[in-house]
Amino acid sequence: VGFSSMLIGVGVGTVVGSLAGFIGGWVDNTLMRVVDVMLSLPLLFVILVASRFFGNGNVVLIVVIFGFFSWMGVSRLVRSLFLSLREQEFVEAARAVGVGDRRIIFKHILPNAVSPIVVVASLLIAANIISEAFVSFLGFGINPIYPTWGNILTNALTFIPQGNWWWPFFPGMMIILTVLAVNFIGDGLRDALDPRSRA
Repeated sequence: VGFSSMLIGVGVGTVVGSLAGFIGGWVDNTLMRVVDVMLSLPLLFVILVASRFFGNGNVVLIVVIFGFFSWMGVSRLVRSLFLSLREQEFVEAARAVGVGDRRIIFKHILPNAVSPIVVVASLLIAANIISEAFVSFLGFGINPIYPTWGNILTNALTFIPQGNWWWPFFPGMMIILTVLAVNFIGDGLRDALDPRSRA
């Protein structure tokens, strides 16, 4: 759930941010106003409602819902990167020799923006893992017949009064360890993909 929803969020956010940052003008203003509207929504409440009425316990629909509500931060980051990189000398040089916009975006600008995007992607995975566990814990997420960490924590509540502390402890600890591991992987990929670290 975390990885798949991250792919949707990063994909949509990268497309929206790159269009806004590269084209600019009214396209930029329109797309950023859409982002502002999305960010003004109480996202946790909206995700709970959407999961309840549209997700209906279906894993694929839950993934789509989480992906749909997680692209705004990515789009703002990508927009700022494109606004900065499109003014760099290597982009101006590419334009001067007649390179088309599509090649400039995919061959010159986007590879230089990969490192921050990877870091944000790792943060999105971690955030969506926690959000899915929270939503499922409240009973609005994935169908209870599937053993997600949120569903396991919900079932563990019945054993806490009996003194069986390990029922909620281990799934909760696995959530923490997984989120930490994903964040460390993101930091490592950022260092590996950053061209300045190899200079």
